Amino acid sequence: MRLRSALASAAGAALLLITVPGSASAAEGQFRYTYRTADGYEAVGFLNNPESGTCIDIQGPGSEPGSAAYAPKNRTDATAVVFLKANCEGEAFYILRPGGGASERLLVRSVAFS
Repeated sequence: MRLRSALASAAGAALLLITVPGSASAAEGQFRYTYRTADGYEAVGFLNNPESGTCIDIQGPGSEPGSAAYAPKNRTDATAVVFLKANCEGEAFYILRPGGGASERLLVRSVAFS
């Protein structure tokens, strides 16, 4: 049952990524996330008007390579699909509608907008 649910979720994410417009476009607004700096301080990172249909790896300045950001907030006009792994890979992801957000329990390493 768990595998079926994961496969259905992965298919839904793939469909979202495939249905983006052919021409280059950008989501209007800001995507925010929280991360820990190399010194251990909490900081907020953001993407302004991120490009649609492109996977964007998230890493805050000074953060440890491969470390995950958390608590994403989608303040764009597009749907954001966030992934636990870099390069928008893996089974663990979450879909954030425009204006949506998640708690600090949701870890994020990459995001794509549609």
